[in-house]
Amino acid sequence: MSLSTTTTATEPYPLTHITPPLIAAPDPDEVARFRAQHADTQVVDLLISDMCGVARGKRVPVDQLAKVFTGGVAFPGSIYGADITGDPIAATKLVWEEGDADRLCWPIPDSLVDCPWLRRPTAQLMLHMQESDGTAFEVAPREALRRMVALLAAMDLHPVMALELEFYIMDSKWQADGMPIPPTSPTSGWQAAATAAQVYSIDDLDDFDELFADIQSGCKAQGIPADTITAEYAPGQFEINLQHELDPMAAADHAVMFKRVVNGCAAKHRFDSTFMAKPYAQYAGSGLHIHVSLVNGNGENVFADDDPAGTPLLRHAIGGLCATMAESMALLAPNANSYRRYQTESYAPNRALWGINNRTCALRVPGGAPAVRRVEHRVAGADANPYLAAACVLAGIHHGLTHQLDPGPPVTGNAYEMTHEPELPYSWAQALDAFEEGPVLRHYFGQRFAEVFLGIKWAERDKFNAYVTPMEYDWYFRTS
Repeated sequence: MSLSTTTTATEPYPLTHITPPLIAAPDPDEVARFRAQHADTQVVDLLISDMCGVARGKRVPVDQLAKVFTGGVAFPGSIYGADITGDPIAATKLVWEEGDADRLCWPIPDSLVDCPWLRRPTAQLMLHMQESDGTAFEVAPREALRRMVALLAAMDLHPVMALELEFYIMDSKWQADGMPIPPTSPTSGWQAAATAAQVYSIDDLDDFDELFADIQSGCKAQGIPADTITAEYAPGQFEINLQHELDPMAAADHAVMFKRVVNGCAAKHRFDSTFMAKPYAQYAGSGLHIHVSLVNGNGENVFADDDPAGTPLLRHAIGGLCATMAESMALLAPNANSYRRYQTESYAPNRALWGINNRTCALRVPGGAPAVRRVEHRVAGADANPYLAAACVLAGIHHGLTHQLDPGPPVTGNAYEMTHEPELPYSWAQALDAFEEGPVLRHYFGQRFAEVFLGIKWAERDKFNAYVTPMEYDWYFRTS
């Protein structure tokens, strides 16, 4: 990849004009409107999506809901300092240094929705946290995404995004060795593991039609713009597309909500489900593919051009995404398991390359009419935090536009064969080092965010590495 710039590629862009905003007071009438339509609701789940993308929260009686809208609800700031196991990490300085202090949280507008898959009539409400001065909590992943949206808005550019998530449905009974197995069809009794995966199989969709009908009903009840269902490249693996949205915040909100719908509906039908990046060694990994275009103040797609490679602005955006991709890996692949997904000819990219209608590339410009010209960012795993993955993409685009970066020519053919190009970080530690030492993304996300994120992930890595696995006993117990 060659980079030509009008300014130094690593020169910081001034971010002083995107200070955290004051949290706006929610509309208390939202409660009355919801209860008028859902009079049988008994409890409400109050949810915060943490740094790892895990939904954490409290369940309260529905008669307390009005108080949440008028006075907020307290959660400890350390909820954003928890690792993937829920353990608050001292290195984030959100635990002991603050006395594990509470902060006030407020409803995210229009996020009060029904949870129709639960037996007990239940609603859910998503929250965001504020500082003591009333501004948004700066280390929250959702706030990081808002800052990237604000940067582009200052250029009169507005992202249109769609987040596509792959996932697995599995049998609820695991093997004796603790490994999951593909599901048995509730209609035919056929176990998917007994045959090779049939990509784009309609029969596989028929087998799990009742489950998917419930998932679609759950998405409709929650306003999640779910679309096409596809059987993917492995037994029990599927993808349900989410439509493009004019508000990236809503697109990420809906991806977070979508995960809960899928997991809840799967449990209702007595299946397990997972958005883990690589749940099976022998089968395909699950990705989070992010489609993004930019429209100007007139609503025009600034990437649109008769040339399939798009406009110069599209190529500058791709240049920025390529330039920041190594730094972004810690956020796009946030777990130890994430890196098992990046294998040659696995549809998970291993180099910062782009191509036109080429799924072997990290960045794909899909075909179609000029009006829908966009970038498909194919790097993130389904285990990534949707807010942080979307924020990475927008930060890279902004960096490319402001420095007019040139990504070089598009790749034709198999990008996995471009061995002369450097590989992306292929281990957790390398990715964390790349984010920690990189010149661009830490500037975009902010020093405080970086301290918290790295504090969590380095501690999580140390905990993971300290665990003795069954394979180590198999390999070393009698041979050492």
